[in-house]
Amino acid sequence: MKAHTISLGLAAAIGVLAAGCASSNNPYDRNQTARGAAAGAATGAVIGGVIGHNTEHGTEKGAAVGAVAGGLAGAAIGHRADEREAAARAASDRPTAYGAYQVQTIPPAPVSQPQEYPPPQPSVNAVWVRGHYEYTGSGYRWEPGRWETPPAGLHTWVEPTWQPAANGGYVYVRGHWQ
Repeated sequence: MKAHTISLGLAAAIGVLAAGCASSNNPYDRNQTARGAAAGAATGAVIGGVIGHNTEHGTEKGAAVGAVAGGLAGAAIGHRADEREAAARAASDRPTAYGAYQVQTIPPAPVSQPQEYPPPQPSVNAVWVRGHYEYTGSGYRWEPGRWETPPAGLHTWVEPTWQPAANGGYVYVRGHWQ
């Protein structure tokens, strides 16, 4: 009877720990490391207890070892999921191939531009890309004009612009060839 009391106490403690690790007041919290650790510990305790009960090591030791092993494995799996989500969030904050940044209102661009004097055309294929203010995600910086040879199959330089976003707000699209 005493073995069952200790096992139930251990299982209850693991359950409380799992609930505490997995709970969050923020519905947008995606802490899968804690949830993976909690789920792994609970599952490991049950499996370890069953295996330990059927061996000479005992239910308590099996449950404890299973909880630790399951918690570590679950935390590792959950941590990897957290890393993937963080990378996806970071990628959405970075500019896309065309350098898109999304804002709710268009930040005012500087009103004056430096005077430019293009140097001689370096080759027959070169196209003058005039200077412009480039949005950096936190403000604008001057990008001086330059001669560029268009990539194969592309002929027209499209100036940077703000475009309406599909889900509201605006998206900054850097200058690019098309």
